[in-house]
Amino acid sequence: MLDLKLVREEAAKVRDRLARRGNPEPLGMVDRVVELDEERRRLITEVDGLRARRNEVSPQVAALKKEGRHDEAERLIGEMRAVGDQIAEREARLGELEDEIQRLLLNIPNMTLDEVPEGGEEANQVVRTWGEMPRFDFQPRPHWEIGEELGILDLPRGAKITGSGFPVLVGMGARLERALINFMMDLHAGEHGYTEVWPPFVVNAQTMQGTGQLPKFREDMYEVPVHGLLLIPTAEVPVTNLHAGEMLAADQLPIRYVAYTPCSRREAGAHGKETRGMIRVHQFDKVELVRFERPENSRAALEELTGHAEEVLKRLGLHYRVVLLAAGDTGFANAMTYDLEVWAPGAERWLEVSSCSSYTDFQARRANIRFRPEPGAKPEFVHTLNGSGLALARVVVALLENYQQADGTVRIPDALVPYVGADRIG
Repeated sequence: MLDLKLVREEAAKVRDRLARRGNPEPLGMVDRVVELDEERRRLITEVDGLRARRNEVSPQVAALKKEGRHDEAERLIGEMRAVGDQIAEREARLGELEDEIQRLLLNIPNMTLDEVPEGGEEANQVVRTWGEMPRFDFQPRPHWEIGEELGILDLPRGAKITGSGFPVLVGMGARLERALINFMMDLHAGEHGYTEVWPPFVVNAQTMQGTGQLPKFREDMYEVPVHGLLLIPTAEVPVTNLHAGEMLAADQLPIRYVAYTPCSRREAGAHGKETRGMIRVHQFDKVELVRFERPENSRAALEELTGHAEEVLKRLGLHYRVVLLAAGDTGFANAMTYDLEVWAPGAERWLEVSSCSSYTDFQARRANIRFRPEPGAKPEFVHTLNGSGLALARVVVALLENYQQADGTVRIPDALVPYVGADRIG
């Protein structure tokens, strides 16, 4: 969340930065925070004054009693009871104010970096592309037809046992999924220097709040209410919170983790052609990259992290583009985001397979993750970053559609052959 001091002292700047997102609601929240904070500070001053008055009178009461001036002592005691009531009344209001300020701050989005373009989705910028658009001497088919014909994708049985949006991969389809997970984990841990983590797949509400999923996105979550737990939408949630409430030493940074998890999202409001096949599903596998950085290094770290995600697509030989999201299309907690999109020739569309983002100190402030720049220095909040390295459902879609052959088989890219144990499916 945003720093209350920043909102208080630079409210106009905060409003201007948030206005770039194109949503007026947070601007009203900022105004309300400033208003409530002014009242809160006024009450704190009043309470401090009342306490000082009570502390000043206490020895006077004792002295009056000692001198036998009991009537005067009782009068002061009565006044102090009234002062105590005033303090209690103001402290109760202070508690209400602090709760409301906290609630508002938790619902105000992050400020995007200056280089993020203003506007909505239409203002997104393609910053680079890699590879060439695939060409076929036959009409390429969508992955749901390929998967069904090869017997590796069973959508009807997934819908039967759970519901729409829960595909079943069978045989070589399941092996391809497992191969991708192992390939990406090996690449990021072995070559890119990330430490492997195997986190819980369910978390508590505080953990969700720490990375910005709560309170805003509850409707997109699957819950286990009997235990007060929620299924994670991404490994970003448990892995970022590994250091929640911790004070890190400067020599610990940067910290870089890679984790595989299944991810669950209700995708409330999803409809239409996006839901067909495996393009938009409610459960999917993902390999996630998470980093903790010094503030001065976080911008360069975003470029490096994005490059690590791109390397997966390069080794798989998939044509992709890197898109810088405009402020209005940037996520709630994100300060800057690159989307990696791969071309799916059967579905005839670009598919997002990774979002690589900097959160500046937004998540660290919520989760209270700090570091000391040097021994004895004033603590600062770390900067957090994360990115999919990659999200598997759509990578499988891209592989099936880009590597389909005229005879109905699907070729396996060279980098995956040792993991799949075959050079083609079918």
